[in-house]
Amino acid sequence: MIYVDADACPVKPEVLKVAERHGLEVTFVANSGLRPSRDPMVHNVIVSNAFDAADNWIAEHAGPGDVVVTADVPLAVRCVVTGAFVSGPTGRVFDESNIGMASAMRDLGAHLRETGESKGYNAAFSPKDRSRFLETFDRLCRRAKSLSTEAGGRP
Repeated sequence: MIYVDADACPVKPEVLKVAERHGLEVTFVANSGLRPSRDPMVHNVIVSNAFDAADNWIAEHAGPGDVVVTADVPLAVRCVVTGAFVSGPTGRVFDESNIGMASAMRDLGAHLRETGESKGYNAAFSPKDRSRFLETFDRLCRRAKSLSTEAGGRP
């Protein structure tokens, strides 16, 4: 299963393309409206506008061997702990080897923004980011399918 933190996610079309190729179900989770799909492998979940409602829903449902797409580092931390494969929309993989540093850097950035030391501007999403995401996401989907097959689940 693929879970996507869909609010402001710039790679939804890429997720659908790769998921279809691998025969994996996709669940988009958001606080606001999502474009409906006739594809039975694509699900939309609309959660309340409560703080972190989408993140909480994903964290409660994602588990070992699932793939999660999010730019939210605290959500990535929660999903890595459950054994999910996690990628940001720029193709950055979050796993046991780097999630601690990613979380620490996020906290440092927040502190610098709060103290006025940093303006906190994010770089624009580029074609290179999209390409890197496609490569990373395809690799994670293959790993998830492989793990599912080894565990006796459906591919």
